[in-house]
Amino acid sequence: MSGETESTMTEEPSEDGSLFELVDPREMGTLQRLGVLALLGLAVFAPIGVILGRELMVLQLTGAFIFATYVMTWDVVSGYTGEISFGHALFFGVGAYTSAIVNTQLELSLFVTIPIGVVAATLAGLLIGFPSLRLHGPYFSLITLVTPIILISMLVFASDITGGASGLTGIDVLTRDTIISYYLAFGVFAFALVLFLAITRSDAGTVLTAIREDEMAVQAAGLNPQKFKLFAFVLSGAVGGLAGAIALHTRVLGGVASPSDLLALVLSIEVIVAAILGGMGTITGAAIGGLMFYMTVRFLRALPDFGVPLLETLTGAVADSYFLIFALLALVFLFYVPEGALPRIAQYVKGRQSRAAVAADGGRTPAESAIAKFVSQLRELVGLEGGDER
Repeated sequence: MSGETESTMTEEPSEDGSLFELVDPREMGTLQRLGVLALLGLAVFAPIGVILGRELMVLQLTGAFIFATYVMTWDVVSGYTGEISFGHALFFGVGAYTSAIVNTQLELSLFVTIPIGVVAATLAGLLIGFPSLRLHGPYFSLITLVTPIILISMLVFASDITGGASGLTGIDVLTRDTIISYYLAFGVFAFALVLFLAITRSDAGTVLTAIREDEMAVQAAGLNPQKFKLFAFVLSGAVGGLAGAIALHTRVLGGVASPSDLLALVLSIEVIVAAILGGMGTITGAAIGGLMFYMTVRFLRALPDFGVPLLETLTGAVADSYFLIFALLALVFLFYVPEGALPRIAQYVKGRQSRAAVAADGGRTPAESAIAKFVSQLRELVGLEGGDER
């Protein structure tokens, strides 16, 4: 299971994977300590930013925390098990819409509706994951692609309750204060980061990585891969639902639930792109990739009608074609930096070439392993032999 080497290069697991060792500075590497310092810096940024008149940046970071949490939920499933999800926006939408509908229809407190939204997203993960993850082949990916589309149709059909395509308004919010919204989003981000790091550094995380590399070997060892994949998928759904509900009831979405904000296919694809750029199969890479992607997109959207020379005739202004630019960048990373930016930087800091650590034993990066697994499943689906080729 050689790909495991790459997936842990920025997240070296302790022997027992305890949470105490996870946060013990003595057990951290240089980059991890820098990461902790960065988190501490972000923790005190909001009041300073507001005082300095940078409220817009504070609001953008608030949205970035939610998006990065969303990226981590995708990565713990697809980056670690190799089961590619193309519709992870489902959990974001289920958590938010459930909380919104219960709030508007039953007029319950948000302290009740938000947990209900999390439970609904958890159940969605169980109901979708239990049958789809037991299927052999790319059916899981196809099901995750179709499910959000079905949910959007249901929301539009039940417009009296859901607000239809235009969205649901009149939803209560926890706060409209910029600083409080910032800390709520930051709290969700920090909680998800610590939770997913603790899990992926534990024995369960080792099994998830092993499933990505060689699922048959895991099964031959007497373990049930489906149970571990379902665990990751359901946990991903719960955290994704929490992020969606918090986003809805703070200044991130401002109490407006619409399918275009919560369930759009482009949102699910953006998450995949962010994970690839940051480092698929590494929770810290996914988190940083999510933060950087979101902030960069907001910067590009704020640009005036600026176009890249030669490409402007094809893509138009940068503000209108940011997704195409990032998609092309993701392809470049898959070909030339498949481990992602954070693992590459980690290897540079450690003074050795990034690819050498994996290539020494003929291994692959997490992204390469996940793609190879998906291609192998597609080949089996169409009746070709010899699916997994290096």
